[in-house]
Amino acid sequence: MSVKPPFTEVDINTQPQGFYEGHSLAIAVGSKSIMVALVLWALLFPLSANTTLSSVNWTLLEGFNTFYIIVVGLFFFFLAGIALIPSVGRRKLGKPGEAPEFSTFSWFSMMFGAGLGVGLMVYATAEPMGLWTSNPVVVAGEVAGGTEDAVESAFRYTFLHYGFHAWAIYVVTGLSLAYYAYTRDMPLTIRSALTPILGRFANGFVGHLVDVLGVVATILGVSVTIGFGVSQFVDGMFTVTKMDWLMSEVDGAMVPSLAGLLVALVVIMGLSILSAVSGVGRGVKYLSNLNMVLSLCLLGTFVIFGSFLFAMSTYVTAFIDYVINFLALSFEAYSPLGEDSFAANLPADAAPLAADLYGGATNAWGSLAGFQEGLTGAAAELPPETVAAAYEAGTQGRLFNWQAGWTTFYWAWWISFSPFVGLFLARISRGRSVREFILGCVFAPAFVCFAWMTILGGTAVDIEVAGLADPSIVDASTTAKLFAALENILSGGFFNAMVVMCVVLILTFLVTSADSGILVMNTIMSGGEQQTGILHRIIWGVILTSVIGALIIAGKVGASADPLDSLRSAMIIGALPFTMVMVLMCLSLGKAVYRDGLRIKEGSIQLTDNHEMDHKAASSAAE
Repeated sequence: MSVKPPFTEVDINTQPQGFYEGHSLAIAVGSKSIMVALVLWALLFPLSANTTLSSVNWTLLEGFNTFYIIVVGLFFFFLAGIALIPSVGRRKLGKPGEAPEFSTFSWFSMMFGAGLGVGLMVYATAEPMGLWTSNPVVVAGEVAGGTEDAVESAFRYTFLHYGFHAWAIYVVTGLSLAYYAYTRDMPLTIRSALTPILGRFANGFVGHLVDVLGVVATILGVSVTIGFGVSQFVDGMFTVTKMDWLMSEVDGAMVPSLAGLLVALVVIMGLSILSAVSGVGRGVKYLSNLNMVLSLCLLGTFVIFGSFLFAMSTYVTAFIDYVINFLALSFEAYSPLGEDSFAANLPADAAPLAADLYGGATNAWGSLAGFQEGLTGAAAELPPETVAAAYEAGTQGRLFNWQAGWTTFYWAWWISFSPFVGLFLARISRGRSVREFILGCVFAPAFVCFAWMTILGGTAVDIEVAGLADPSIVDASTTAKLFAALENILSGGFFNAMVVMCVVLILTFLVTSADSGILVMNTIMSGGEQQTGILHRIIWGVILTSVIGALIIAGKVGASADPLDSLRSAMIIGALPFTMVMVLMCLSLGKAVYRDGLRIKEGSIQLTDNHEMDHKAASSAAE
């Protein structure tokens, strides 16, 4: 009995004329309505928006932290299995014999710039430095944060957040889209990846909903990335120009001012829109190649003037440690600790004071010494051994708070970024094999990220461990740590020149990310068409700018006074529905590759370079 042909008749109704000509009215209006409502809410009721987003965000983290951790671990092992199956790995994402559209260098440059460019600039030094002072090993009290003993665990979790798991998230979406688009000639849009499960329903409301979720996740993921990048751009501009209006003082620290953030945002997004208008073949390609060259210059500076030997020894030991702990890192999830459970584990003399002790004992960013110093009233009279026992009773809560606020934040960030990066990877990967796509997009960039983090971040950690940091790197803000590290290894005109180069690099990374996001949103909106109208690219660029600006304003008036707080919260909230979509993508792709294998055996299709692909039959029936 022959295997039924796959369902490929995805029909996304687009407007034949008028303003939305060539675009799906349902997807466009649905996405824009959500974004406009978010912008108006953040602008008209900024305090309410910031408070509500923060509250909903934390509620979701408490309920779905374990789900995020386990799902992302499964994403990696799913892709590894796909790559290792010989008959699947050889399949061509395109017609048999078709050559890749872009050279390997340009392919990798665009992949790197779109996937983690801004993140690597912001967190090159901030991530290892932050994890050096706080990570699960430190939080559990096994080693002291900010010491030489904490270096190994700091890079273990740095590799976790920027390694195989991060890129696996992107590739789940990218491979799903590319497989259907280039082996079945289906539209390059999110709903196509679910057709083995949805069948005809992909053409109705459910399909529209899936695409809208993809657009919303893309906007929020790109918004957070641009928000961090704009903040670092302002830090760099202040370092170069010393213009006071770019910065403001908050709790004794200098941080980018609201005016500085908004002006920089408008400039960067204006350039992004111009680049998006030129299209992926020119604007993104040229900017990505420039990003790669400048990145190598920055990396070379740290190799020559930084702690290169320390970095390389750390690379080796950290990678071995990462591999040894890989399964635990993939699936070890922590549960929240309620106040009642905390009180039940307290010594008898501390139990009546559980409410006073709970907050400090479960604070993932504190320490035993800080906990003890912060006690007041009757709690301050407790003997040292009781205080230590109370702090120990809060270990589960600290581990959960750390994971939810750090690892799960990253997973949500990468997931919300994955419709954009995944669709972009699919667009530039026609002609690659399935195995080449997975190896090239998961493993190769991860190893580069490891090197980047250990060379730049390792230099910063080495200087701090040796007690030679002047100015302090660990005390600098997240987006200023890179410049503080450069100031420790360079001086005079060379330092100023490198800061200028970093500012240019941040700018080009931001423009690459933003214009790629604009192009991807328009691709989804137009039912998978890769050539979209210039006017709609401009409109979505303006919408993206408005979303970022409005949420920055809302974050600035919130209790935390962190301009990126509302952006982070909105992104995590928006990522959860798309995480569900990604789980369905894995199930769909697993079904598709299995049934295509059966079709290959019976000779109804050919998907390798040895034959021409020939679908003998087509059907509108679902698989």
